[in-house]
Amino acid sequence: MNPIYEQMKTSVFERMSLAATKHGAVNLGQGFPDFGWPDEILDAAARALKEGSNQYAPSRGLPALRNAVAAHYQRQFGQDIEAEHVCVTSGATEALGAAILATVEPGDEVVIFTPAYDSYAPMIRRAGATPVEVALQPPGWRLERELLEGAITPKTRAILFNNPHNPAGRLFEGDELEALASTARDHDLIVISDEVWEHVLLDGRQFTPLATLPGMVERTIKVGSAGKIFSLTGWKVGWIVASPKLTAVAARAHQFLTFATAPNLQSAVAFGLSEGDSWIQPMRDRFQRARDRMTAGLRGAGYAVLDATSTYFLCVDLAASGLAVGDEAFATAAVEKAGVAVVPLSAFAERDPPHHLVRLCFGKKDETIDAGVAAMARAKELLA
Repeated sequence: MNPIYEQMKTSVFERMSLAATKHGAVNLGQGFPDFGWPDEILDAAARALKEGSNQYAPSRGLPALRNAVAAHYQRQFGQDIEAEHVCVTSGATEALGAAILATVEPGDEVVIFTPAYDSYAPMIRRAGATPVEVALQPPGWRLERELLEGAITPKTRAILFNNPHNPAGRLFEGDELEALASTARDHDLIVISDEVWEHVLLDGRQFTPLATLPGMVERTIKVGSAGKIFSLTGWKVGWIVASPKLTAVAARAHQFLTFATAPNLQSAVAFGLSEGDSWIQPMRDRFQRARDRMTAGLRGAGYAVLDATSTYFLCVDLAASGLAVGDEAFATAAVEKAGVAVVPLSAFAERDPPHHLVRLCFGKKDETIDAGVAAMARAKELLA
């Protein structure tokens, strides 16, 4: 069997979700919201299922969705994007896989920033390349150019960058984006920019697509996600946006991964994107209220909570909370004995991972948050 998969552990998200089910715990581990989807989009999906085609969609996506994605980014960020820049994929993870397969060759290196989404390294290895980690440091999680430059070698082919950042819940600032862009320009690198959280912004923050920086449009492969935009993670509708030349190559990789995505879901996402953007701010407001509720509850229970400005995740510093226990031990005890599932951050890095942080999903209803906070308070009492 392929050693990459034979020796691979079960995803930490799957592991903690299974544990939550087994022990009847509140699941704050896996990153899915339990509110926030627009009913009109569900109705559009149901209509398309009954009235539209249920056969293979075009591999690169329904023209209606590709046009809607392009128009959305024209409106939101003033980008010069047309349908030929877009390839629809079966979720953002598949988009990442296609982008990696299209970009790197065996023997190449790809720089990733840790803590990193746990699919990055296995997918890079499956393409025959080597992931090279650059560790971001809490609590600020800043991208420092010197550390990035230190990871670049003659074998470096690409940088895989996540902004806003999961699991840190951070939006990178302009000087950090320029540090990344200038490094890519200086070393002639492709940047696969995982921007799935681009609209889940809090406290009035604004997002800057990496491709809008000088010299980056021809070397950036953007990954986007309808699941994150509409809080419909189970739909698995994502996309690649890049120059036509890069998109064409990524689309060839995509056609032999999933080939196409469910046409009724594509139609519904196209409807949602084309109906305007009035849903964005109410969605942000709801997530911000949820973050504030969970943060206040956890701090009231004696936890040190790192600031979160985007995504629907926040991190708790166990050491700063007075707990002399590692993240794995805490996560195990919390789900088995206290009734709450969280994710240990050490799962997001392979080289010198942090062992004092856990991630929680705050994209939940008030009653779920309150039950989770109460369980976290019990966990602290058990482990103090």
